[in-house]
Amino acid sequence: MGPIVLKKLGKTDIEKRMTLPSKSLKCFPPLTGDKHTVDFLVRDECGRVWKFRIYTRKKNTKYPKPVLTKGWREFVCSKRLGVGDRVAFYMEKEEAESVKYRVKVEKAVKIFGAVFWP
Repeated sequence: MGPIVLKKLGKTDIEKRMTLPSKSLKCFPPLTGDKHTVDFLVRDECGRVWKFRIYTRKKNTKYPKPVLTKGWREFVCSKRLGVGDRVAFYMEKEEAESVKYRVKVEKAVKIFGAVFWP
């Protein structure tokens, strides 16, 4: 199964928060009632579990503009992510544990000015 989100990171994604496509919001834990945040656990390729928070606009539900806030900057710093790197979020097939999502980091490899992906 393909990724829920595959994103090439920009400056804001690295320095502050990662914006998510609104259509991907339906694949993450639901925002119930009048809540505009939800926390969820993600496992990286090393097996470490990260806790991220999705935040959406409080009033405008037509265009929620979801972003990853809590936990995201720690993840970026730990993985030494930079502008141009990519992250992919996947939903786990089996829900045996509380972690239902995984994240994969793809670092951009630059050779003579050309960018290659592993």
